[in-house]
Amino acid sequence: MTRLAPLVLLLLAAAPLAARESLGVYESWAAFKDAKPLRCYAIAKAQGTAPAPAYATISNWPDKGVRGTVHLVLSRGVADKSAVRLVVGDKRFTLVAKGRNAWAKDAQGDAAIVAALRSAARMSVSAKSTKGGNFTDRYTLAGAATAMDAATVGCARRG
Repeated sequence: MTRLAPLVLLLLAAAPLAARESLGVYESWAAFKDAKPLRCYAIAKAQGTAPAPAYATISNWPDKGVRGTVHLVLSRGVADKSAVRLVVGDKRFTLVAKGRNAWAKDAQGDAAIVAALRSAARMSVSAKSTKGGNFTDRYTLAGAATAMDAATVGCARRG
């Protein structure tokens, strides 16, 4: 449980406690459901100690018709026009970034990343920092597939 304490603290600070329902903790990933607006997501904190909390989410927004959207909050701001590279197992993706946030370019990119997450053990995202130099945020994917499935099922049940 101590390993998950930073993740739980991060999530509690991110939104009101009463609006969030835990759907489970699966290894290094967890799944949650927010009631308003309805959103379910799998989330993991980056490994190691960084200047700022970094985490990855895979979200479903049923009322918006969105499923499996990838969002990363990076440990540092990304320099303008810097490439942001996501590596999931042996698959490589280029992300769109603004400030500390990064996303897939489109729904097809989201789907490809989610598929890669299901079969890989590790993920990393790298870019050039606004302060100069390159940085990399690293994640373990143990429990990612189960957390994503819990988020999908959580939003399928509307009650």
